Amino acid sequence: MAPDMDEFWVFGYGSLMWNPGFPFEEKAEAHIFGYRRSLCVRSHVHRGTPERPGLVLGLDRGGSCRGMAFRVRSEERAEVLAYLRARELVTHVYKERFLPAMLGDRRQVRALGYVVDRQHAQYAGVLDAREAAEIVRSAVGKSGPNPAYVLNTVSHLREMGIRDHWLEGVSRIVDVD
Repeated sequence: MAPDMDEFWVFGYGSLMWNPGFPFEEKAEAHIFGYRRSLCVRSHVHRGTPERPGLVLGLDRGGSCRGMAFRVRSEERAEVLAYLRARELVTHVYKERFLPAMLGDRRQVRALGYVVDRQHAQYAGVLDAREAAEIVRSAVGKSGPNPAYVLNTVSHLREMGIRDHWLEGVSRIVDVD
């Protein structure tokens, strides 16, 4: 079935999944292909500092990602879009993209998602779990310690029935020390 181009969907792969912060009419499990959830964004404010950056999630190229999609009423589209831009585009490390998403009931929609800009100075690149854990372990920003962010994310993903083995590996290394 072709997606309805008049519908406005938002794809969440991190905190948007459990804390969207905007009104929506429908929430559904969603799967996108061609991008994966990754701790690939250096955080200079919320989970680190410019001197000791932390890591936060981004959608990076390759693989696939399970998350949540939210259908927003057309009357609220402009307000939700403004909210998302204020939340996600602060340093412009993300690019807005409409991504094909398959919902849990097999419907196909186009959903707004925020994909990491690999050319941005805050892009950390592809890290293995140990490298990521070393960065996360000692970083703290205005929203708190970076390890708490990773552990909280893994906990929420598990509650939603989503397994992210790489992120779980990072959390195990961080949690051990």
